[in-house]
Amino acid sequence: MAKLTKRFVERVAPADKDLVLWDDVLPGFGLRVKASGVRSYVIQYRNVQGRSRRFTIGRHGILTPDEARKIAKDKLRAVAAGEDPAADRKAARSALDMAALCDRYLEEHVAVHNKPKTEKGCRSVVDLYIKPSLGSRKVAGVDFADVDKLHRSMKDTPRQANLTLSVLSKMLNLAERWEYRPLGSNPCKLIERYPENERERFLSEKELARLGAALDAAEKDGSASLDVCNALRLLALTGCRLNEVLGLRWDDVDFASSSLWLQDAKSGPRSHSVGALALALLDTIPRVDGSPAVFHGGDDGRLADFTLQKAWRGQKARPKQKAAPGQKAQPGQKAKHGIRDVAGLKDVRIHDLRHTVGTYASQTGANAFLIRDKLGHSAVATTNRYVNKSDGPLRVLSDKVESRIGAAMRGEEPAEVVELHPGAGSRGA
Repeated sequence: MAKLTKRFVERVAPADKDLVLWDDVLPGFGLRVKASGVRSYVIQYRNVQGRSRRFTIGRHGILTPDEARKIAKDKLRAVAAGEDPAADRKAARSALDMAALCDRYLEEHVAVHNKPKTEKGCRSVVDLYIKPSLGSRKVAGVDFADVDKLHRSMKDTPRQANLTLSVLSKMLNLAERWEYRPLGSNPCKLIERYPENERERFLSEKELARLGAALDAAEKDGSASLDVCNALRLLALTGCRLNEVLGLRWDDVDFASSSLWLQDAKSGPRSHSVGALALALLDTIPRVDGSPAVFHGGDDGRLADFTLQKAWRGQKARPKQKAAPGQKAQPGQKAKHGIRDVAGLKDVRIHDLRHTVGTYASQTGANAFLIRDKLGHSAVATTNRYVNKSDGPLRVLSDKVESRIGAAMRGEEPAEVVELHPGAGSRGA
């Protein structure tokens, strides 16, 4: 034993095996010299179970003997209070990393509580942004600087950056609940979201007239199927979400009560009131034997999102493909105009048809509660606790909106709306 000084430490010659030399000033504090010549400061102690433990403080050169002795004194004081530095370090090294948390989040939360479309979006965010940047980090060690760096790296895509932050925040909240992090330690709460340019687009009556003409032309020349055209017409009249219409079944259509039962609504299954024009449109759609679906996409069953989007947006041109040696070059593919192109609505998304219904509903003078019920916004569940909703006003509202939109799509002036009595339509409930 000797006092560990800088001169003493640097003069110790390496041996064929590790040497440990103990300090005569602080019991339990020592110097380990490896055969390679690497010198490190250590402490030796017994934990509360009486087991001998050795803990490495750090390398000589990075720490001086006096600095290492001070750290050793603090660690040994903690041991006396019942702590176990070696066990704590081992636990930290083996702690859950963010990649594992991502997997648990997707399997135990997203797959259980979210709809398939939301699940797909969350998985994409995790795989493209969170895992590559934070996957190797320990869950307990993710701090403000880590999250801020990720968020700032996505500043050119503010909407995606904010979505990624939301997914990460939910994940870290769950980490607190699962006891991987202390309660209230989520650093995402401190990050300021980027401002987003909310896209507000609805169709004017002239634009609706062009859309109606484009749908009629597509149906007539066969550039889009009858199912595609009718699905778009129903979307324009009712303001339903795309997946709600694509998943519609005949059992969900109630002609007597002028309503659709939406199984796949965003906020859960709900009844959606519709007007006379929507019912009249549904009444013209032929049923396919053996199929419960209202809209079909061919041999694959119900009409698919991809099929409808392709008909709406059209198809981009593809260049001629180069041929392999000894083979003919494959011909290119010409651009195919979509329904929105024919209608002169290149900037319009299918979802903007829903915005149009909401805008026209507000222009009828309907109150916010009726419009929320009409569109089935996520806040409708809360609203229903305080408002006694009546289907009568919703049907009147639906008739007014559909009358205006339907007339515009036909290039006509809005017709007078008459009340639809139960039992109207050629099919019953």
